[in-house]
Amino acid sequence: MTYELDSNAVANFLSDNPHFFEEHSELLSRVKLTSPLAGRAVSLQERQMEVLREKIKLHELRLAELLRIAEENDAITQKFLQWTRSLLLARNDVDMPHTLISGLQSIFSVPQATLRIWGVAEDYAHTWFAAEVSEDAKIFCNGLTAPYCGANQDFEAASWLEDAASVQSIAMLPLRIGGAPEAFGLLVLGSADPQRFTADMATDYLSKIGETASAAMACLLD
Repeated sequence: MTYELDSNAVANFLSDNPHFFEEHSELLSRVKLTSPLAGRAVSLQERQMEVLREKIKLHELRLAELLRIAEENDAITQKFLQWTRSLLLARNDVDMPHTLISGLQSIFSVPQATLRIWGVAEDYAHTWFAAEVSEDAKIFCNGLTAPYCGANQDFEAASWLEDAASVQSIAMLPLRIGGAPEAFGLLVLGSADPQRFTADMATDYLSKIGETASAAMACLLD
C-alpha cells in the first residue's frame, strides 16, 4: 500500500526530527528551491542563507528606525529642558507668560503661540494674558482632558493668536492645578501648516508642556 504525505505531514515530521538532515546530509545538496531573489533554483543551504540575510536586513532596518526615534526623542527632551530652564530664570511673575510663549516659539519653532488665564490676582488683571475669555471657551477648556490637536475649526482660541487668519492647524493645552476638574487657562499653539498639529499625532510631550506651564502660571492666580 502506498501512503501519500501532504506538505503539513512532511513539515511536522522534519520539525519533530531535527537531526534528519544530519543523518541524510547528502539530501541538502540535492534539494533545490526557487529563489525569489536570484530567480533561479538554489540548494536548501543557499536558500537558508538568503532567508537569514533577509532577516538580518529587516533587523538592521528596525534598529535604524529605533535609533532615529531615540535621537528625535532626545532632541525634544533637550528642548524641553532648555524651555523649562528659561521659566526658572524668569525675573518675576509677570515676565513668566512672555518667557513661556517666546520660548515655545524660539526653542520648539512653533510659528504662533499665546495663552489666556482667568481668575488672576488683581495685580495682573490689566495684562495681555488676562484678556477677556468667553464662558463658552472656558467650558470647552474644562472639557479637555488632554491636549487638542487638529484643524482650526474657527475656535475662539485661534483668534487670540497674532495672525489668526493664517492658522490651519492648532493645539490647545488646558492649564490646571494638579488633577483639578476646572482649568484656569489655555495655552494655544497655531501653524499655517495643516500637518503641524494633527488629530492622530502623539501628545505625550504636549501634555508635559501643559503640565509645566500650569505649574509655572499658578503663581499668577488670585
